[in-house]
Formats: sequence, C-alpha cells, structure tokens
Amino acid sequence: MISKNISKSKLTLAFISIVITFFVWQQGLRDSLNRPSVSFDISQKEQEIAELSVQSIPVNLKKFFIINDPVDQINKSLSEVSFEELTERNKLIRIISSESDDPIIFKNISKDFENKNFKFLIDEIEKKSNNNSYKPNSDKFDLFKGDRFLYHLLSRKFDFDDSSLITKSFSSKMFLKILAIRLIPLLTILIGSILALKILWITISLKKFGWQEILSLDLELIDMVLLIAGGFVVLGEVVSPLISISLVELFSKNISNELSQSLKIFFGYLFMAIPPLGIVYYQIKSLNGEFTFKKDYLQFNFLPIKYAIIQGIKGWLTIVPFVLLISLIMNSLIDNQNGSNPLLEIVLNNNNYLSFFLLFVTTTLLAPLFEEIIFRGILLPTLSRDFGVISGIIVSAFIFALAHLSLGEMPPLFVLGIGLGITRVASGSLFSSVIMHSLWNGLTFLNLFLLRT
Repeated sequence: MISKNISKSKLTLAFISIVITFFVWQQGLRDSLNRPSVSFDISQKEQEIAELSVQSIPVNLKKFFIINDPVDQINKSLSEVSFEELTERNKLIRIISSESDDPIIFKNISKDFENKNFKFLIDEIEKKSNNNSYKPNSDKFDLFKGDRFLYHLLSRKFDFDDSSLITKSFSSKMFLKILAIRLIPLLTILIGSILALKILWITISLKKFGWQEILSLDLELIDMVLLIAGGFVVLGEVVSPLISISLVELFSKNISNELSQSLKIFFGYLFMAIPPLGIVYYQIKSLNGEFTFKKDYLQFNFLPIKYAIIQGIKGWLTIVPFVLLISLIMNSLIDNQNGSNPLLEIVLNNNNYLSFFLLFVTTTLLAPLFEEIIFRGILLPTLSRDFGVISGIIVSAFIFALAHLSLGEMPPLFVLGIGLGITRVASGSLFSSVIMHSLWNGLTFLNLFLLRT
C-alpha cells in the first residue's frame, strides 16, 4: 500500500462521521431492545399450522409432528405473557382456548376491544361462560372465516362443524407446509454439518486453508471510515430515509398500508445504497482515473459461473449449523430475546402479493448485492491487506453484524459474517458470497412465507 498524505478536510469528515455513527448505532442498538422478538410469532404460527394439519397427518407420523396438543402449546405460550401485552387476536385465542375457570380470563373477558368483530365474540363467549349449553347459530361466525385458525378454535368452543372451511385439501396443504417447515432446516443442518466436517478434515490433513488471492483497492483505512461511517451510516441510514419515506408517503396516499410499508422498505433500501455505492464509484474513479464496468474492480469473478454458484451454495450450507447453534445458545441463555429485525414481522404478517414480491426482491437481491459490495468487496480486502486475512474476516464480520442494529441478533449475524468472509476468500469470488448471502436471506424468507396461513 502506498502511503498517502491525508488532507485535513478528509480527517475532519472522518471524525464527524465516526461521532455521528457512534450515536446512531448506540441509539439503534438500544431501540432494538424495545422491539419484540419475532420468534414468539413464528413459534405460534407453526403451532397454528400444525393444528390445522392434524386431520391429514398419517397416524404413524403424528408422534413426530404433533408431540403436544398445538392449541395447548399456544395457550401455554400466551399465558406466559402479560394479558395486556397481547395483541387483540392473541387475547381472543387466549380466552377461547382457556378453561372457563381461569381467573385471568374472568378478570379480562369484558375488557374493551377496538375491533368490533372481536367485541362481538367477547359477548358470545361471555354468554357461553354463563350458560354452558348456549349454542349460537354458526352463521354468526362467518365474519371470521378469513382467519381459519380462529374460526377453527370457535368451532371447538361452540361445537359447530368447520369442515366447509377446514377442508381435507386445505388440511393436506397445511401438512405439506409443516413438513417443509420441519424438514428443510433439518436437511440443511445435516448436509451443512457433513460439509463442515469434510472441510475441517481436509484443512487438518493439508495443514493449511486454501485461501485465494485477494486483490484490494489502493485505499487506506480512513477511506473505509468514510465509506462505512460517512456513506453507509450518516448518508445511508440517517439522511436517505428522510427522502425515501417522504417520497413514498407523497405518492402512496390511496394504497393499502401493507403495500405502502413495503414500498418504504424497497425504496428506503435503494436510497440507502446510493450514497455508499456513490462513494465506491468515486474512490475507484480517483484511483484509476476512470470507472469502467467491464473491469472487475471488486473480484466478482463471475466466470466460471458454475464454480462461483457452487462455492456460494457450499458456503451457505456449511455456515447454517453454526449460525443456528449460536441462536440456540443465545435462546437458552436469554429468555424472550428482543430486537428482531422488524422486516421479519412485516413479511410474516403480509397478505398482499405485490407487497410480498417487493419485500422478496429487497431481501434476496438488493440487500445481498449491496452489503457484499461494501463489507466483502471493499472492507474485507482492505483489512486483510493491512492486518491479515483472519483479522480482516473477523473485523468485517463484526462491523457487518453491528450495522444491522439488532443487539439480540448480533451473535448469529457475526457468525454469518465470518462465513461470508471465508466464502469470499476461499472462493476468490465476491459473487460467491453474494449467492451465499442471497440463499441465507431466501431461506429465512421461505420459512416466513410457509408460515402464512
């Protein structure tokens, strides 16, 4: 690396950027503690699907898929949360699925609900609690057919037939979902563990790891500060959202809340990516005198395309067991972890297909490409050049995890970042780490998609 004289203006910008980044990230991490964990909703959705699939699960497989009664499991989980903190839907599920002599239910059953349909249900449940032989006309509950699980619970509570809605074909569909939800992670962990052991054995046998040559741009650490702190945080996370949110709100007054929310995320990500990518463009142009798209400045190494894709898939499979292991350890050490990415909850509860498509493009295409350019395309090679490959992988992974502003998710994201860094270095291809990142986000997205009933 050629030593360069650093201008005072550059130093000043870097210092200001670091100070702003410190306060932004500190506040962001603190705010993440107040965000609920989406794992609670995911667990409940899985139990709901299991209950709706019961009639289609083969008898010899039921003990593998239905260990405990799903409704009892849901009720138990809900009972561990303060009644006042539950959503209105979960309050209803808690009331419907509980025994009538539960003191908590009697204390809260007359509590006001904002949803008029839910208020109607409370009245019906109160009548039932006062007169156990009370049987309303099932037509009264047609309003709730859009929520099949809630309708199914009502059929159990008021003893009416729900087979016109919970059909055999629908139940079979739910069984296929629960099959995929349970088996895909298991198969991924199994294959990934075998690959990890194979790589470990080869590394021990050869007594070295097969690092590929890393070509870094002739940038200094202060350039990294300006890129991450100045471009990614100050301009990308602070300034850009002000513009993107205002534009979406201006043009989305007459569309659904779900679509509006997805547009804010989609354009928010686009606008957030522009400043740091603009800085990358300027840095490359200042070093080379020009910027030519034909030149592979960041070692994407697309060709041979088959090799790059296979390396990305291998990297993804290998890191899955480690990330899930860290997540399990964190869950065992800390109960009710908060700080989940709010995007997960939005995807989980989204029923608008256009909105869903926008979120899919954002999470599986835009995010992996943008983040890999910044963290594995620019930052990792520069750090590796100055401090060594291992240090470069670890430090870039830590900054990658920190940048997601989720304290509860930092450990698994850190491990994922290490996996992405190793894939980038071992394959010699940034495209491989993009593929790996896209697959990771895609698997998460697929799981959330399957959980929708």
